[in-house]
Amino acid sequence: MADLLGLRVRIYEKVEHICNITDVDDKIIDRMVRDEISLKDLTDKYTNLFMEDLNALNIIPAKIYPRATDHIDDIVKMIRILIEKNSAYESNGSVYFRVSASSNYGNLAKLDIEGLKEGAREGENMEKGEKLEKENARDFALWKNYKEEDGSVFWETELGKGRPGWHIECSAMAQKYLGETIDFHAGGIDLVFPHHENEIAQSEAATGKPFCQCWVHNGFVNISGEKMSKSVGNFLTLKEALHSSLDVRAFRYLVVSSLYRAPLNFTPEALSGAKNAIKRIDKSIKLLKCAQDINAIAGAVDISEDTIEARKAIEQFEGGMMDDMNTPRASAGLFYLIKAVEKASKSGKLGTANGKLFYECLMKMDKIFGIMSEPTSSESEDEKVDKSSEFDIPSEIMELVEQRKEAKALREWDKADNLRK
Repeated sequence: MADLLGLRVRIYEKVEHICNITDVDDKIIDRMVRDEISLKDLTDKYTNLFMEDLNALNIIPAKIYPRATDHIDDIVKMIRILIEKNSAYESNGSVYFRVSASSNYGNLAKLDIEGLKEGAREGENMEKGEKLEKENARDFALWKNYKEEDGSVFWETELGKGRPGWHIECSAMAQKYLGETIDFHAGGIDLVFPHHENEIAQSEAATGKPFCQCWVHNGFVNISGEKMSKSVGNFLTLKEALHSSLDVRAFRYLVVSSLYRAPLNFTPEALSGAKNAIKRIDKSIKLLKCAQDINAIAGAVDISEDTIEARKAIEQFEGGMMDDMNTPRASAGLFYLIKAVEKASKSGKLGTANGKLFYECLMKMDKIFGIMSEPTSSESEDEKVDKSSEFDIPSEIMELVEQRKEAKALREWDKADNLRK
C-alpha cells in the first residue's frame, strides 16, 4: 500500500519515503530470551527477511530504513522536551506521556476516551507495577526503567538506565528525517490505536504543530476468510505461500488490484485467478513486442480508433488512482486496454504503430502496478510445472471478472450482481 502511495505521488512530486525498523520492544526481548540470541542477531535476521520479501514483490525501496536503536539520542531529546512542557513525567525511573495534556487524543480512532478500559493504551503488554507508576491508567510509556528481565538491552542516558517505549521511536525518527509535519503516514488498520494515536499526541505536544496531514491505513490479509494468526494455524510467510515467480507476481497483482482499505482474502482460488490475469497480460505484451519487432502489417494503418481506446483506458486507470487509490477501478482500465490489444490481434490489425501505442500505455500503468516484470529470483522447477500444466481460464471469463470488478469499484451493485450470474 505504501508502495502504491509513493508511486502515485511520485508522478507529481519528489517523494521522501522513510520506513523505520522497530528493533527493540517487549516482544523482541521475550524472543531473545526464548531463542538465546542477541538483540542484533535477532533483529538483523528478520530485517534481512523483510528486505528479501520487499525485493521479491518489486517494491521500490524507501530512501532510508532507520532503526530505533540507532536513534536513542533523538528519542531521549524528544522525551526531555515533553517533560519540560509538562506533557510527560518521571515515575520510578520510567517516563510516561500525560494523555490529559492532549486535547485531541482519540480523534484519529474516533474513540470514547472516557470509556476505555485501563491499560488499553499499552495493549496487552502493560508490565506488572506499571499501573501503579502512572498518574492515570491512560498514560503510556516513553522510557522504561531497566528491569532484570531486560538482560543486556539497555542504554545509560540522562533519563537513566533503560530503553525506549514502543511509540516514541517513530515520532523521533519521523521528525529527524521528514520534519515536524509530514504529508502521509501509512500503516495497518491495527495500528490506528494505540500506536498512531500516541504518535500524534507525543509529536504535537513536542512541536506544537500538526504531526501528519493524511493518514492511510490498509486492511488485514485474511486466509480463507479468517484473520491470519499463529494460534489458528493459518499463518503464512511469503516464501511458504508463493512457490514461483508467477505466484509472486500474481500475489502482487492480487494486492494492488484490491481496495487497500478493505480486508484482502487470500485463497488458492484468488491466487489462481490472479495468475491467469498475469498470463493474459503477458500474452498481450508478447503480441505487442512481436508486432513492433517484425512490423506485422505493411503500409499505413489507421489507428485513430485504437488511440481513442488507449486514451479511455488511461483515463480510467488514472481516474481510479486519483479516487482514494481505487485500484479495482484502475485494474478495470488496465484490462480495458488488454481487451483492445486482443481485439486488434484477432482482427489482424495489430501492427507497429498501434503496437507501440498500446505497449507504451501498458508500461505507463505498470509504473504504478509493477506486475509486468519477473521477480529478481530465478524461475523454480515448480513454476515450470505450473506453466505447462495449469488450466487457463478463457479470456471471455476473465473479461467478465474484470467487468464485475469495475462495476463494484463504481458502486454499480446491480450490474455487478448480474455479471456474476
